[in-house]
Amino acid sequence: MLTRLNSILDNDFYKITMQNAVVKLFPKQIVKYQFINRGKHHFPEGFAEELRASVNAMAELKLTKDEKKFMAKTCPYIDLPYLDFLEGYRFDPSEVHIKQIGNDVEVTVEGLWYRTILWEVPLLALISELHYEMNHLERNSNEIVIENTLTKAEKLNNLGVTYAEFGTRRRHSYKVHDLVIGSLAKKENTTFIGSSNVHFAMKYGVKTIGTHAHEWFMFHAAEYGFKMANKIALDHWVDVYRGDLGVALSDTFTTDVFFNQFDKKFTKLFDGVRHDSGDPLEFADKTIAHYKKNGINPLFKYIIFSDGLNLEKVEEITNYCCEKIGVSFGIGTNLTNDVGLKPMNIVMKLIGVKSDNGEWIPTVKLSDEKGKYTGDPKMIELAKEFLRIKD
Repeated sequence: MLTRLNSILDNDFYKITMQNAVVKLFPKQIVKYQFINRGKHHFPEGFAEELRASVNAMAELKLTKDEKKFMAKTCPYIDLPYLDFLEGYRFDPSEVHIKQIGNDVEVTVEGLWYRTILWEVPLLALISELHYEMNHLERNSNEIVIENTLTKAEKLNNLGVTYAEFGTRRRHSYKVHDLVIGSLAKKENTTFIGSSNVHFAMKYGVKTIGTHAHEWFMFHAAEYGFKMANKIALDHWVDVYRGDLGVALSDTFTTDVFFNQFDKKFTKLFDGVRHDSGDPLEFADKTIAHYKKNGINPLFKYIIFSDGLNLEKVEEITNYCCEKIGVSFGIGTNLTNDVGLKPMNIVMKLIGVKSDNGEWIPTVKLSDEKGKYTGDPKMIELAKEFLRIKD
């Protein structure tokens, strides 16, 4: 049975917002992405063939008239010419290379950045769903999934914190994702504010949530150098969105480096920052100190926490930040893959940008997890030297 996506908008919103910016600013740049099986998951015989069939089927997806109207109405900061482009956009399966070696699968994507940027999230969602299907792993019933979701929603409501669903890439399946968002959206008197998934945001009439991802900064480092990456990436974002979508991702090259470059202009212009690695309470302290240093009341700004959250973490962070700074939460796998099975630990990363002379420049990410850096080892050491980062 072929596993298919139902909509071209079954994707994270920040892929759409970044594609809009890439179409404007970087229409000729070529990049490469690579799938990383962090959890060493077992892929059964024939997995690559099934994944290839699902990828090939994505060529049939296209933006519908209703989807275009939804985007134009709810995302006025995205230009109409881009929506015309998206209406004509089609996935090109030849950009995706899939190979199975024993129980592991290799997946890479290569091509023009403005075209290939949309592959990452749906590919991960397909890999996750196929993994559970082909390994014949039985999840909890629909009733239990709904009950668990509503129990979490009630606890989050009692904490009085706003939260969004960020779980597309490692969801159990489209069906579970649908059950979760449907349950959250129908609950009355809720603090649930939206979803990163554009398709489900449209289906259930909730807000689409998202700005940019690590790849935005990783690309800029490859294109302009590590020292200028954060500044130029933020400047470009401001040039495109003029104050909208004002949450800055802080940990691509460590938070300390980010805040050194997040000057008063950016500090005032951006509404807040997103935490995605490292100790969340330590990050809160650094963020509060940064705002105070720049003469800004932290209660007028906020942090979106999005790193491996569960209810216990959310409660701890909420209590710690109370009356210090605004907080909101993006909860992913704990919502869309809490079905009685082990969630997958898989990612897909931008690994290279092709230079004008045809050579590949490796990209790296230096997260706030001590020593947990990803990318080419030589380039990691170069980045640490340039940015004066010590382990």
